[in-house]
Formats: sequence, C-alpha cells, structure tokens
Amino acid sequence: MALKITLKPDERMIIGGAVVTNGNSTGCDLLVDNKVPILRQKDILNEDQANSPCRKIYFIIQLMYIDEENLPTYHNTYWNLVRDVVQAAPSMIALIDVISEHILNKRYYQALKATKSLVDYEQEVISRVH
Repeated sequence: MALKITLKPDERMIIGGAVVTNGNSTGCDLLVDNKVPILRQKDILNEDQANSPCRKIYFIIQLMYIDEENLPTYHNTYWNLVRDVVQAAPSMIALIDVISEHILNKRYYQALKATKSLVDYEQEVISRVH
C-alpha cells in the first residue's frame, strides 16, 4: 500500500535523500510506493540550525536516517556528542538512553522523534540558567 503525502504550497520534504519542494501555489499529492526515509519540512533541521549540543545530536541522527552510506561516521559523531552532553548534563541520561536504544536497533526515525524531547529539555535547562 502506498503512502500518500500532501504537500502544502512551497513545502519541502526529504524523500530517500532527495529534497522535494512543492513549487505550486496549490497543494500537491505524492504517492510513495516503497519504503524510503521521509522527512517533512517541520522535521528537517538545517545544519546552521544545529546550534546547541542536543540540536547537533538531532542533526546527526537526521543524517543517519537519510544517508545510510555514511553511517559509521555519523555513529562515531553521535557517540562523541552523547558523551559530551551526558558529562555536561547527567540529568539527560534517561532521554539519551531511549534515543541510543533506537539508534542501536537502526530505528532512526523513532530516534529523531525521541530527540525532540531531548531538545525541548535542553531548552528548559538553558532557560533556568539564564
């Protein structure tokens, strides 16, 4: 069964590593017939937006999800980032454990979803410090 995706005007998404943009002033329906990584615009983090340790973790997991060819590099970067985050904020270990479990089981989309909670928690911690 195909996955039906409706793109809003000018909405972007990533399908299997390709960036797709709806250039119409109206909506656009896409049917995806096979299993490929898909990220809607609201879930895409650009590299320049990865401006905090947890956002960098989100970005690297996003790369794991859409670019399987470079997984060893991304995994190495992920574990280095995680080590640094846990050293700086041990209270994040429970969230990191959930994300890491998804990573170890190659469930990158689920890891991305779990990382949103980590980014939110990071913002909460930062706001308490300021």
